[in-house]
Amino acid sequence: MAAAQVRPASAQLPTIRIGVLADFSGIYTDLLGIPGVECAKQAVEEFAAAHRGFKAEVIYADHQNKADVGAAIVRRWFDSEGVDMVIAGPNSSVGLAASFVCKERDKACLGVAVTSTEFTGKQCTPNAVNWTYDGYMFSKAVALETVKAGGKKWYFLSTDNAFGASLTEETSRFVEQAGGKVLGNAKVPISASDFSSFLLAAQASGADVLALSIGGADLATCLKQGGEFGLTKKMKVAALVTFLNDIHAVGLDTMKGLLFSNSFYWDLNDRTRAFTKRVAPRMAGTYPGMTHAGCYAVTLHYLKAVAALGPAAAQKSGAATVAKMKELATDDDAFGRGAIRIDGRAALPAYLLEVKSPAESKGRWDYCKVLSTASAEEATKPLNETGCYLVKA
Repeated sequence: MAAAQVRPASAQLPTIRIGVLADFSGIYTDLLGIPGVECAKQAVEEFAAAHRGFKAEVIYADHQNKADVGAAIVRRWFDSEGVDMVIAGPNSSVGLAASFVCKERDKACLGVAVTSTEFTGKQCTPNAVNWTYDGYMFSKAVALETVKAGGKKWYFLSTDNAFGASLTEETSRFVEQAGGKVLGNAKVPISASDFSSFLLAAQASGADVLALSIGGADLATCLKQGGEFGLTKKMKVAALVTFLNDIHAVGLDTMKGLLFSNSFYWDLNDRTRAFTKRVAPRMAGTYPGMTHAGCYAVTLHYLKAVAALGPAAAQKSGAATVAKMKELATDDDAFGRGAIRIDGRAALPAYLLEVKSPAESKGRWDYCKVLSTASAEEATKPLNETGCYLVKA
């Protein structure tokens, strides 16, 4: 764990401490990792330039993709290290565990890489916000467009955890609503090194579409092995959770033509390009993906809420701070304008992207083109379907 103070020390000013809980050593390292921490620091520095009422610090720790480890870190942060807010990184099981502890200690839990819709659904809390995406957003456009294009029969490979289960459930529902059929679902252990048996089973199923409810380094490994087997030429591949770094790792030759949904793309508009220009120098050669941008945006909006509520009140109650976040409209260069719903889900537009071919790409990180835009209402699960008790209340 490391800390970074972003403003000069001052005994007169209270300090808000932000903890980034993520994977810094496993398959999701590139998904958020140190670049995500740097984006959170970028938000703190930008906010500090205009607000003088309190300081802010960013620390981080590795949850090792284990819910019990993540929960223990969060408890230690609250009990002995003065942390006021947690950014929950990749791994839905860890995110749900962190959310439970945050509610218990009345601290804010802000998800930027939590796929499970339960986070703001049946396991919602007044202390939690899910900013960047969830399984509903990932699934909807890709499933509907793929079935529409003729991909009627689906076979899933799903990571055997809350992330994989939620994503497969959400996608299957959209496939069936569009007139498609799910032929099977194989559960894959996290950090698998050999996908051959799963890929052969998918090929033997007679499915038109291989749907991958897999993320991080596992996705890159699976796609590369599928390409080696020639499977990607026989089946349409729907890599449901795809990020900029995945495309970079696998390459345009293998990924070209792939459809996926994101709520952020660096080359989307003038504001996203301006954000990317500011933050890229501190990201060790990478460009920001959706989760990195989420760290920036959710930190910035949280600090706006702290300023509006007052740092003492924010430190006293995470639920009160989240309520203020919901009251304030969101607006930042990464995601533009939006809002946070009563269930804690950030209502933001989502973009159906297609991976470019090598011939279409103009250079490094120019990997995607926007096919369509879903409004914030279209990209988020209807409130009456979430199961969140806050909606009913």
